[in-house]
Amino acid sequence: MKFGIIKERKNPPDRRVVFSPSKLKQFKNEYPEAEIVVESSDIRVFSNQNYKDSGFDVLEDMSTCDVLLGVKEVPINALIPNKKYFFFSHTIKKQPYNRDLLLAILDKNIELYDHETIIKENGARLIGFGRYAGIVGAYNGFRAIGLKNKTFNLPKAETLDSQQELISELKKIALPKIKILLTGNGKVAYGAKEMLDAMQIREVSVNQYLNETFDETVYCLADVLDYNKRKDGKVLDNFDFYNHPENYESNFMRFAKVSDFFIAGHFYGNGAPYLFTREDAKSKDFNIKFVADISCDVDGPVASTIKASTIAEPIYGYDSTTEKEVDYQDKNAIVVMAVDNLPCELPKDASEGFGEMFLENVIPAFFNNDENGVLARAKMTENGKLTERFSYLQDYVDGKE
Repeated sequence: MKFGIIKERKNPPDRRVVFSPSKLKQFKNEYPEAEIVVESSDIRVFSNQNYKDSGFDVLEDMSTCDVLLGVKEVPINALIPNKKYFFFSHTIKKQPYNRDLLLAILDKNIELYDHETIIKENGARLIGFGRYAGIVGAYNGFRAIGLKNKTFNLPKAETLDSQQELISELKKIALPKIKILLTGNGKVAYGAKEMLDAMQIREVSVNQYLNETFDETVYCLADVLDYNKRKDGKVLDNFDFYNHPENYESNFMRFAKVSDFFIAGHFYGNGAPYLFTREDAKSKDFNIKFVADISCDVDGPVASTIKASTIAEPIYGYDSTTEKEVDYQDKNAIVVMAVDNLPCELPKDASEGFGEMFLENVIPAFFNNDENGVLARAKMTENGKLTERFSYLQDYVDGKE
């Protein structure tokens, strides 16, 4: 079986790659029967020479490969028919802007495996860039505080080489005594938590956070049942919330009343209550001044996220009175960081980490007859049709949605 590491062609350019040279070399060592080649790229964070030095051929033509591994969507005109492709297709939620891409994949008889569909039997994702989104998102949030208050000026994350360099910069700053709320219990939230812990910011319990004052900066990690409550007052478990979100209402305002900086690292499921609405943000009890919305669901559960921001312009202001965007330096502005492709700012670390997960969780399936069903669960298309697992996308393909 011949694997190809493909060039990223989407704009703006993405410098990440599924396998760094070192992880690709590990792949070859563990599975010497695999043939592996790399497509030439002038934007990748690792140079062509890096791959050549690790013993890999760097080619312009990938047509002899069986399996092609990329990160972002492959442009329609670059798709090679009759291949197996792995990349983030952004089609599984029926995203209208990528319907033509899915049509082309079916037309070209491509087997598509979306990185988001690579899951355990229980539905938990096996690979992703979430940890790095959390790492960069937390850093960018602190950078926004310094810019707004004119107290420190952190360099942009994309100009730094690694997580350790981000941490080194954060350790130089003097924070005001603030209370930081971090939501979530997955890779994103724990990536952000790594940064808070590296800064030696004290973690406190939900009860302490809500009821005590402190002479130092503190943070609280809150899970779904901390900021949502059942309408009937029962206290059950997270699975009840995930399975029956319609039975819950937001209990977030008790956090908004005492928080200065909110880092949104949660996953938001359809039907769940919004954390805070535009009306909530108008309340005199709403005291959050800075939001790092790593989850970045526009016009969704975090009302101040009225658009995604960009790596070039990562910060904007939200005026809760007018519900409009304003300059983030405006005195009434909630300062919002809502970049939707944060891992791109840390391409080297993100690529190393992604390759490690891919090698552990996906590559073995090609050599053990997919004994854990990883490939079977992830396969979206086959023989020009949607697989049964993804038949819910047929209306989307047919243009009926």
